Amino acid sequence: MTGSLPSTMTAIEIKEPGAPDVLVPCERPMPEPGAGDVLIKVAAAGVNRPDVLQRTGGYPPPPGASDIPGLEISGEVVSLGEDVTNLKLGDQVTALVAGGGYAEYCVAPAPQCLPVPTGFSAIQAAALPETFFTVWTNVFDRGALKAGEALLIHGGSSGIGTTAIQLAAAMGARVLATAGSAEKCKACEDLGAERAINYREEDFVEVAKNLTGGKGVNVVLDMVGGSYVQRNISALAPDGRLCYIAFLGGPKAEVNLAPVMMKRITISGSTLRARSVEFKAEIAQNLKKTVWPLLESGKIAPVIHQTFPLREANKAHEMMESSAHIGKIVLTV
Repeated sequence: MTGSLPSTMTAIEIKEPGAPDVLVPCERPMPEPGAGDVLIKVAAAGVNRPDVLQRTGGYPPPPGASDIPGLEISGEVVSLGEDVTNLKLGDQVTALVAGGGYAEYCVAPAPQCLPVPTGFSAIQAAALPETFFTVWTNVFDRGALKAGEALLIHGGSSGIGTTAIQLAAAMGARVLATAGSAEKCKACEDLGAERAINYREEDFVEVAKNLTGGKGVNVVLDMVGGSYVQRNISALAPDGRLCYIAFLGGPKAEVNLAPVMMKRITISGSTLRARSVEFKAEIAQNLKKTVWPLLESGKIAPVIHQTFPLREANKAHEMMESSAHIGKIVLTV
């Protein structure tokens, strides 16, 4: 333990459920790491859609997690809990957390920490955990995407989308992505998508079928839900996998299940935040082994749209909700 830490810190709390202006700076007691945890002096924190959902009252933190928003951070390890053997004071890390990221200090389970990739800034490092953990577990573990298969990504210009495009392309998959403007479509193709589909002007089912010789894609990564459910099923090839990570278009849909049976489609969904430390630790090790070399070699990189000072978290949320961004939004501390 270090003896020179302050007793309080600045954090951003959600005053009450509502619009971005309910995010307000406050003073909080310094958090203390428990057994297996580390305390990180935060340099930067990523902003994600789940933070917006939490702010509006739709996604409460899991039991035991901080009420402060923020699911990913980068910074310096300044205090060690008991039984931490894989990290030491002064280590520069990036970490996936269940909450507490919008603050000057944040506790993280040691197994969910990864070294800042060589040559990466704190801002770049803070943009990694939430999207890379999510894409890895959904596209490669649950979706079982393999080299040579075709992946359709909805929301291709989002933080998740820009990560999934690069990772899938680097792994040898064919990548299609949907986005809502010519600028966003170009960004998707620049990142490695074989074809970006402007969903305002084109039918993604038709494009997906045309590009795969009528077969359809093998995996769909969807954050829309709603009216996309049936169309996703139509866009999938036999033995296709449909992976849900969010429902921006609503969680309910009337679906004809006959094609699911005829094509042997697997539909899965998951949230990461409430999963066990052990589960996330396994993802972390897979990322370190397979993805960190791609980051350090420059083959893939997080796309940073804009940064905001911690105290302007409300403006970062306004940007997120405008959907004007391409890639990640990051808070600097």
